Amino acid sequence: MFEAIMFTLFGLLLLGLGGDSLVKGASGLAQGLRIPPFTVGLCLVAVATSLPELAVNARALVSGDRALALGNAVGSNIVNIGLTLGLAALAAPLVLRWRALSPLLAVLLLATLAVALMSLDGGLSRIEGVILLLAFAAVVAFTAMRAGDESPEVRAEVDAFIATRGGTGLNVIRVVVAAALLWLGAGWIVGHVPMIGHALGMDSLVAGLVLVAIGTALPEAAAAVAGARRGQGDIVAGHVIGSSVFNLLLVLGGMAAVGGTVPVPASFVRLELPVAFLFALLLVPLLRGNTTVSRGEGGLLLAAFAAWVVLELALLR
Repeated sequence: MFEAIMFTLFGLLLLGLGGDSLVKGASGLAQGLRIPPFTVGLCLVAVATSLPELAVNARALVSGDRALALGNAVGSNIVNIGLTLGLAALAAPLVLRWRALSPLLAVLLLATLAVALMSLDGGLSRIEGVILLLAFAAVVAFTAMRAGDESPEVRAEVDAFIATRGGTGLNVIRVVVAAALLWLGAGWIVGHVPMIGHALGMDSLVAGLVLVAIGTALPEAAAAVAGARRGQGDIVAGHVIGSSVFNLLLVLGGMAAVGGTVPVPASFVRLELPVAFLFALLLVPLLRGNTTVSRGEGGLLLAAFAAWVVLELALLR
């Protein structure tokens, strides 16, 4: 048990380092190819926080543990909103000026509902996976087309997020090292978290839903708190909403499209997916009001997250 915990902690450390290195390397390479910085930033803001989850899910699929991958993909969305956004808002009120956030939240709500409806027959089929992937491509295209509508303040914030130094050689090394760190760290997570989960009475699905999702979110939660204190509310909210859309459309869609039908237990459709939908629904008044997520609202999100964790643990008995 102690060995499994230590390997898990080291795995989380490697995932955090790998994700940060990959963002810097990809940003540098994209700028070297003369891709507009703001376009690069839009993609990286949404994808950056999902890199650890994507690596874990890839390793889980390779090892044949689809339940762990499914739990992690959906659990990460709950953790993103409840823990990451809640802690960030509690640290400092988040001022939101990014016009694309509201449409992305609508996509998140629709995507969560679509995954739940598609799973009513017991799983996500290959065709349904392709549909989710096509929806993701449409979202990326829509976001890119709307990029010109953003304010100079948002553009400056995103440009600062992707700012990096070094030439092409250094950035290639960053990407290669990042890929190795993500793959190794994800391997340790997939190999040892189920052991911890089984000791606590969890199956792979719940271990991915709770343990892996919370563990992989901790480095991002710390980064979100730091971003909130620097006044980067748009980046924090973009991370949370964008990565949640990424998890549902690209990660789950890719799992089904590439690996075939992904089994989804009926209990998961009845509880966890509705909970993920409700957490996304909590953001609607926050984005339609005065465009500021206050400390009180952050506390509400954290309280909802704590209640969900207690519920999941209570159901183990």
